[in-house]
Amino acid sequence: MRLPPWVADAGYGAGWRLIRTVPEPIARAVFRMGADVATRREGPAVQQLRRNLARVIGPQASVEELNEAVAAGMRSYARYWLETFRLPAMDKAAVLRATRVTGLEHLRAARDAGRGIIFALPHSGNWDIAGLWLVQQGLSFTTVAERLKPDSLFDRFVAYREGLGMEVLPLTGGDRSPTRTLLERLRSGGTVCLLADRDLSGVGIPVDFFGERTKMPGGPARLAASTGAALMPVHLYFEPDGWGQWIGAPIDLGEGDLTSQVVRGTQALADAFAAHIAEHPTDWHMLQRLWLADLVPASSEGAGTPDGDAAVAGTG
Repeated sequence: MRLPPWVADAGYGAGWRLIRTVPEPIARAVFRMGADVATRREGPAVQQLRRNLARVIGPQASVEELNEAVAAGMRSYARYWLETFRLPAMDKAAVLRATRVTGLEHLRAARDAGRGIIFALPHSGNWDIAGLWLVQQGLSFTTVAERLKPDSLFDRFVAYREGLGMEVLPLTGGDRSPTRTLLERLRSGGTVCLLADRDLSGVGIPVDFFGERTKMPGGPARLAASTGAALMPVHLYFEPDGWGQWIGAPIDLGEGDLTSQVVRGTQALADAFAAHIAEHPTDWHMLQRLWLADLVPASSEGAGTPDGDAAVAGTG
């Protein structure tokens, strides 16, 4: 049963106030235990994670291998939430020292060229750690968040991420269209970060993903085609003693009209995501329906509640 919005808001507020005060080993043990309990209960979210990971791992995986992947995936998801609640009080310098990045040369080249940068990423690892790292490189950035209910819960997530140095635009209900602001930021050489593996609009771009059809937001590729910004796929994952980040080379949108560039760029993002999710499948926190074969009307999905990212969205 889904909790009333005010209960969810109170719970997240308590998390940010209290969990950071608990000794880290105890907090980790509690969150790991909670993940294991959720796995054993096999609720709808865990069942969907199982279906999603089965596609990633492939039909050759045994039942035991899939069970292990689901359990590890839930522990990874719990680690993300633990870090979300503790990050404001964590030693930021220690966090950055434990963050290992590959592909930094692509970021430097785009920055040196004065290009706007679009980082497109899937729901993997800890994107708030990545955002903190990016800000520490001197690149403040803008992102977009789905408006949650109640407003106080949305405000909590915005305050949390703005406290890490991000500019957060509401997907809906703002003073102006977020797309207009993103275009302005990119045309002035700014940086934009968007989660881009799950279509929240219902009008995303059809792509092939792990051998099946789904839709992904066309916003990142559309922004790149409209501004000349570098569109870079990013993948994040957990390491036992830190965090990993991969930054890919800018995607070539090719020639043609805007529509063909958006379609080509979105499929290229899907391919990059698939390759790296396959390397770290249990750090992909996709507990929702994604593939077209699984989709049901959005009204039954419980829209408007956090799904692991406070719904930082790739604008469609």
